[in-house]
Amino acid sequence: MKKLILGIALLILLVSCKTTSATATKLDSKSQVAIKGNWILSTVTYPGSEYIKVNSFQLADSKCFEGSTWKFISNNNKGEMALTQPNCAAFSSPIIWFVNKDGQFILKVLNAGEKANKVRDGYVLTVANQTENAFQLLDKIDVGGKMTNIIYQFQKVN
Repeated sequence: MKKLILGIALLILLVSCKTTSATATKLDSKSQVAIKGNWILSTVTYPGSEYIKVNSFQLADSKCFEGSTWKFISNNNKGEMALTQPNCAAFSSPIIWFVNKDGQFILKVLNAGEKANKVRDGYVLTVANQTENAFQLLDKIDVGGKMTNIIYQFQKVN
């Protein structure tokens, strides 16, 4: 009898300690529809940007993302992104994305022909200051032991 009670208690403890993943949270359809369309990532800013370099999305220097083009399709959570800076390596890729109810933007950068479920790495950013023609994605980095926001400013292409 003691083993049964101990087993039930452990089961309750395990179930109650379950964490929720950013990808397991419900979608925010309103935010997703507002992001639908073609965008330019106009600026990437963060404190100390004149002194330190940030490798955004493990692809390139953050300044290489300025002027990049992004296409977001909200009904299937797919899209494309392309780096277009002249002094940076050209890069283009399909993406999978969505916005959850917690205001988190989940992004996966895919290789050509790769399925999203085969990609293990992704990025969780925060959607901020969303309007009809602009929005920001915020990412956190550690700069000298202090968490700092990188601000990716997007502008809608008409």
